[in-house]
Amino acid sequence: MIAPKFILVSGCILGFLSVALGAFGAHAFKEVLIASNRLGTYETAVQYQMYHALALVFTGFMALYFPKTDFSWVAFSFLFGTIIFSGSLYILCATGIKWLGAITPIGGLGFLAGWLLLAIKIWKEF
Repeated sequence: MIAPKFILVSGCILGFLSVALGAFGAHAFKEVLIASNRLGTYETAVQYQMYHALALVFTGFMALYFPKTDFSWVAFSFLFGTIIFSGSLYILCATGIKWLGAITPIGGLGFLAGWLLLAIKIWKEF
């Protein structure tokens, strides 16, 4: 069972990195992103990272509120989804390696699994 503290800290770190990477993309990296026509892709990566950072923080609080319920797979799914989805898009934007776009949907499946598992956990608790 993943400790709520780990889930909460992971969400906070992903949120921090989302803001930092968003600022980097909006300033230092913007011209490269525009020239490669990947600004929208980069923005999508940052947005989904922030959404799932917040989802992890929420999951961490749920784990604190329901200490007998294991939210490990929910947290793992959100973390995995963020690393694969947003990570592959960041690398695609930085390098132009197009095959990375093929693994992005795997991260999306991680997001979907996390949300579905979270819904199931909440349904069972209420």
